[in-house]
Formats: sequence, C-alpha cells, structure tokens
Amino acid sequence: MSKVKYYYDPDTLSYRKIQRKKRTTFKYAFFFILGTAFFAFIFVFIGSQYVESPKERALKRELQNAQLQFELLNKKMEHAETVLANVAERDNNIYRVYFEANPIPEEQRRAGFGGINRYKNLEGFDNSKLIIESNKRLDILQKQIVVQSKSLDEITKLAEDKEKLLAAIPAIQPVSNKDLTRMASGYGMRSDPFTKVRKMHRGMDFTAPRGTPVYATGDGIVTRADSKSTGYGNHIRIDHGYGYVSLYAHLYKYNVRKNQKVKRGDLIGFVGSTGRSQGPHLHYEIFKDRERINPINFYYGSLTAEEFNKLLEHASLENQSLD
Repeated sequence: MSKVKYYYDPDTLSYRKIQRKKRTTFKYAFFFILGTAFFAFIFVFIGSQYVESPKERALKRELQNAQLQFELLNKKMEHAETVLANVAERDNNIYRVYFEANPIPEEQRRAGFGGINRYKNLEGFDNSKLIIESNKRLDILQKQIVVQSKSLDEITKLAEDKEKLLAAIPAIQPVSNKDLTRMASGYGMRSDPFTKVRKMHRGMDFTAPRGTPVYATGDGIVTRADSKSTGYGNHIRIDHGYGYVSLYAHLYKYNVRKNQKVKRGDLIGFVGSTGRSQGPHLHYEIFKDRERINPINFYYGSLTAEEFNKLLEHASLENQSLD
C-alpha cells in the first residue's frame, strides 16, 4: 500500500493530504515507459553485436558451408581447365598435325558469349560479381568441352580415313622377293628389248618363273582383269581409292575377277609372259591421279631400310627392260 504524503498549510494551520494530479501521473508513466524502451533497445542492440542467436548461428554455418563448396567448385574448375588445356595442346600439336588437319585457333576455343546479358538474374546480390564471374568461367569451360568434343569426333573420322588410306595404298612387293634378286628393271629410261632404243619404262619388272604367285599390294577393287590393253597381255588393275591404281601385267592367268574386292597380300594371279614380253616376268605399275609414278616408293610395308636401299640400287641400274 502506497504511503500517503501530507503538506503543512500555513493558512489553515493544518496538514493537508497531497493529491497527485493525473497529468503528473501520466507524465511519470510516459517517461518510465520511454526509459524502459530505451534501455531495452540498448540491451538488444549491444546483445545483437556480441551474442549470436540460434538462427544466426545456423545461417553462419550455412554460409561457411557455401563458401567451402564454392572453393571446392573453383578447384574442380581449375583442374578441369588444366586437363582440357592439356587435351587441347595434344589435339593441336599431335593429333591434328599427324592427320594433316588445321589446328583450332585459341580464340575459338576460349570465346565467350556475346549478345544479351545472360547473367542479369544474378545481379543485385551481395556477391553478385563473384557469382557472375564464376558462371561465366563455367560457361566458357562448358563451351570449350563442346569444341574439344567436336574436334575429337573429327579426329576419330580422320583416323578412320587414315587407317583406310594406309590399308589401301600399295605398300608391298607384288611377288615374293625375299633375297631381292628378282628386280630386273626399274622405273626410268631403259633400253627397249625389241627395238634397242632408249625409252621411258614406266614400271618395274620382276623376273620369276611362270606360275609364280602375284599378290595385291593394297586393299581395293579389281577394275580390270583382261588382255584388252595393248602390250600388257593378261593384266589386272586394282583401284585402291584416294587416286591410287596398281597394274600387274604379262600374267599367265588370273585368280580374281572384275569388281572383286581384295585385301593387301591376296593372291590375284600368276606370273607369265603374255603380251609384249621378252620372257616370264611381272611388269608392275602405280598410278596416282591417272599419272604413272615410280613404284619404288611403295614398298615400305615389307622392307627394312637396308633392304630398301639395296632394292633402290638394283632399280636404278639403266639396263634393258623385259617389255
């Protein structure tokens, strides 16, 4: 119970009860509430600076985890960029050089994205710049992967074509010639066996007994197996593709027919002396884009370097041809 206060009234020479005015009561109440609110605000403000709430602690943990994941993502992108750069270097300097393809320009590999702003929805955040740069980096990396993937597809196609080319190009001797003694006459100016006049001999002659096996020197399709070409007698022509054709003349008989597919090393006929021939032998020619070229350059598949030099020495002798 509140104490009752009095004051002395000199006019009446008596004590009177002090009556508090309502206005004063309201004023005291107002200042009390205002002071309480002020101190409460100060307490909350100071507390919020030094004391974390459970929600703030949870958000802080989430932020730390997000930063950790972002750092891991950056490391993964760095690793991917390093690996991709290594693949791109090998692609340009090994694969494309080997298959005679033009390298992909660096500006094409690392090109960004022009036109509209692709990252507008990422603006306005506290870390917008960092987020946008990371997304740009990731987009460029993805584009590089697409470019490299298409390049490797092209390399695969070139490799397949190269494999077919290597299998098709004539690369072995058309007759068994292990001791290299069957080379009778090479490509170049030779003495004609019938007229004794020097003229261009556009093939190579291999001496061999009648009936000696003759082999296809590369994969291809037999386009002719007849005796309708002047001077060649019974002869075979194989189209190897890529502009290459091989011709085998003066045969005794055939082992293939027109339009038949053959593989390198297949038995296609037998040595004879038909047509314009002085004796049993095989006349062998190579065409490239319909032009006769020296067959000496097409034995890499069956000769060592020393054997090739020996064969080249025999083929270079300006002797008499056999046809």
